[in-house]
Amino acid sequence: MASPLILVSNRGPVTFQPGGEVKRGTGGLVTALIGLATHRDVTWIASAMTPEDADTASRHGGRAFPVRAPGGGEYMVKLVASDPQAYERFYNITANPMLWFIQHYLWDLSNAPDIRRNETEAFEFGYNVVNEDLARAVLEEIEGLEHPVVMSHDYHLYTLPALVRQARPDAFLHHFVHIPWSQSDSWRVLPSMIREELYHGILANDIIGFHTRHYRSNFLQCCDDLLGLEVDYGRGAVQLEDREVWVRHYPLPIDARAVQEVARRERTLAFEEELLRRRREFMILRVDRADLSKNVLRGFNAFDLFLEQHPEFRERVSFIAQLMPSRTDVPEYTEYLERIEAVVAVVNHRHGSPDWMPIQLKLRDDLEEAVAAYKHYDVLMVNAMFDGMNLVAKEGPMVNERAGVSILSENTGAHEELGEYALSVNPFDIQELSDSIHAALTMPLAERRERLEGLRRVITSRDPGDWIDEQLGDIAGKDGLTRGVVQAREA
Repeated sequence: MASPLILVSNRGPVTFQPGGEVKRGTGGLVTALIGLATHRDVTWIASAMTPEDADTASRHGGRAFPVRAPGGGEYMVKLVASDPQAYERFYNITANPMLWFIQHYLWDLSNAPDIRRNETEAFEFGYNVVNEDLARAVLEEIEGLEHPVVMSHDYHLYTLPALVRQARPDAFLHHFVHIPWSQSDSWRVLPSMIREELYHGILANDIIGFHTRHYRSNFLQCCDDLLGLEVDYGRGAVQLEDREVWVRHYPLPIDARAVQEVARRERTLAFEEELLRRRREFMILRVDRADLSKNVLRGFNAFDLFLEQHPEFRERVSFIAQLMPSRTDVPEYTEYLERIEAVVAVVNHRHGSPDWMPIQLKLRDDLEEAVAAYKHYDVLMVNAMFDGMNLVAKEGPMVNERAGVSILSENTGAHEELGEYALSVNPFDIQELSDSIHAALTMPLAERRERLEGLRRVITSRDPGDWIDEQLGDIAGKDGLTRGVVQAREA
């Protein structure tokens, strides 16, 4: 595509550390966008996450600069430093937990949230300020360019598109939402003024993308229910004054070859050797962030119930849980991590023996260690309450060597693609999850292999290049229609 491509997200591909160390950005969003930036020439605009990020941005005069990321890849990056207090309000009051909790159905509405001046001011003087800072950086980057393309990402940046649209009506704006889009009633938690500003912000885009058909449907329904807009459900379009917004779904694939390359790394092989030395007859695995939406506690409670109902598996099975602590500045997350550790202690005390610990809890983010475990699980547990996609569900089967069975929540984005070959579970039904563990561990080898091969066929049917090309194809198609309309009016 001839138009310049600008990516904008909260997190960038790298963060700078004390002493000059460069670390890869974390999270599934960064993984997806690194794939995009690898396939296309882009300038990536993101928030400065550390003091060293801010210093680096200042040394480059606020302009984009090339960065070589750990593990390969070079990107043009523009880091934007917001006021620290504004960023705190943006991230820890509005984006997390408010929007994240709404979109994952996490609020216990009888108790929280209480919307007070603290929350409304956090939106006005935090969320909007950071969106304005990033929008200003976008406008600087596209100044003097004809018909630029700006791709914004995720729930952090819902008000940014309207700011860019107002200043540059000729820009083509695309927004991809990497988390679920919840049903319309869940959004009534927000004051109507904030809700309408968020919706009109994201509707300033030309195309809005989601991982699944279901999230796309929810968004269209919200535009109908909450804003009274004209919605074409069949075509996936929302009419907003004189503009039509396309609403599409683009399921995010993984780079299967990249995961397989990690599986061959020397450090991965060292972890694998240690894992096999300690391995019991069977192994259950989960790899997650310690996020409330991931449903970790019910996973452990289901394993507890499984051991109680099937004592013949005691001392024969280990449950390895590699969890990355997440959002430790948000009180709900600190409390959740404490509850995880408490449940693990109870299960291990109830069922363990002097030489067998049923649950091995590893609170760290280590890619090679995780991939070593992917190779040897008998059961991969992905039981999230709600999840945008869940890349673990796609990564594990690509390197597994034991015909491992996937247990997959029906509320993950990945389920729309992989449900046929996984054991589907209602993430709130602990008995069903316990029964699924037993079914997976006693399943005939032929069926296990058939399921794993089915998962691999689906996972490898598309790659990150396809994901990007699908979006760019729609951008080119809609952009052509839009330019044609403009030219016809001018004529």
